[in-house]
Amino acid sequence: MKNIGRALVALLIFGGLFGSLVSGAAFYSRLLYLGLLLFAVSWLWVVIVARSLRFTRQAEFWRASVGDIFKEQYEVKNTSYLSALWVEVYNQMSLPTASGSRLLTRIRPREKQSYVARTWLTRRGGFPLGPTLLVVSDPLGLFRIQKRYPAEKSLIILPMIFPITTFLSPPGLLPGGQVIRRKTMDITPHAAGVREYVPGDAMKRIHWPTSARRGQLMVKEFEQDPQAEVWIFLDAQQKVQAQKSFETPAMPLENLLFSRKPKLTLPPSTLEYEISIAASLAHYFIEHKRAVGLVMQDRAYNMISAERSERQENKILETLAFLEGKGNLSIAALVGAQARQLPQGSSVILITPAVSLDVILAADDLQRRNLHPVVVLLAAESFDGPRGSDKLAFQLKEQRVPVCLIYCDADLAQTLSAFSSGNFSQDLTTWQRPVLSHLT
Repeated sequence: MKNIGRALVALLIFGGLFGSLVSGAAFYSRLLYLGLLLFAVSWLWVVIVARSLRFTRQAEFWRASVGDIFKEQYEVKNTSYLSALWVEVYNQMSLPTASGSRLLTRIRPREKQSYVARTWLTRRGGFPLGPTLLVVSDPLGLFRIQKRYPAEKSLIILPMIFPITTFLSPPGLLPGGQVIRRKTMDITPHAAGVREYVPGDAMKRIHWPTSARRGQLMVKEFEQDPQAEVWIFLDAQQKVQAQKSFETPAMPLENLLFSRKPKLTLPPSTLEYEISIAASLAHYFIEHKRAVGLVMQDRAYNMISAERSERQENKILETLAFLEGKGNLSIAALVGAQARQLPQGSSVILITPAVSLDVILAADDLQRRNLHPVVVLLAAESFDGPRGSDKLAFQLKEQRVPVCLIYCDADLAQTLSAFSSGNFSQDLTTWQRPVLSHLT
């Protein structure tokens, strides 16, 4: 259609011009004027329509998880008195498999057209919802005007969470530990009693009802959280990561139309498995009212203090969503930098694909500090990485460290949930006695 219109106008203009110059007949002059008129009207048409278009795109939510179907509503409104016969909409956001690009025809004057775009989310991270490009054309296809609308909001895609039904939790050790009866200067949810006021006590710690009853100032005392914390250490060191070649799967059209979520498998990458495992464990422990903290080193060192709340889970998941795996600290260096700050009796989960001595050194360091390590070890060879995961797992078990070995394409929900049943039979007191035979 566009090529025919351009050819017709070109024929009228050049044919009329040539005929007028050769014969001077009025017929050719009329052809020339007709061609010029069509040219001018087409230009004026597309300019008026392009300036009169109004575009909006709206979504129901701005946070989602990998595997969800993201819905957006696109709306193009024509406020002019001319019809918009040809409007192309291009969604230029960087999200793979992003939908939303359409061709709209015959938007009548003072009317609008809208449609719903559905995108299957297959990659975590932050993605601006745009830019969006509108291309407007005249009826003959002579002119094209582009209008670019920048992104106004961003979509944050959180890591995939697998439903863990249970995880290693021996009484008195993981997670939780013995009740801690230790006073603290910080205000915690665990009140221990009251005492007399001494100079230097903060006014906010004064318990006024008790002070009024006793006739002297009394301040509240607090204890540390009686349950030991759970800390997740994620190994984001770049040189220990491995992955297989992978293509983003395409979602069947019928699933998109009916908003049915197909089963999505993780990319065969140790980093993506680490992130999903960390997210799933954080969700599990926070759901069970445990205080969870996160330590990792990507382009910068990240430490999220242990808390128990839905807000804490969102903070951890959002941090994991933007992880790039560009760290340079080994898991042993990561533990060495943070272990002295952890409360005694805390549970520490090391998630790593490394097959080096660093993992054993990290576990030994934690045991020496009366912390309780658990290693979630990704079998690097199953991701086309170096061999040695089985040998390392055996050495860790000899050191009385529980090890959960994860292979590529494993069912993470089943593997992590079944892990605890095979470790309850261990003599739990041996966890406090580090075995150093592999370090000498």
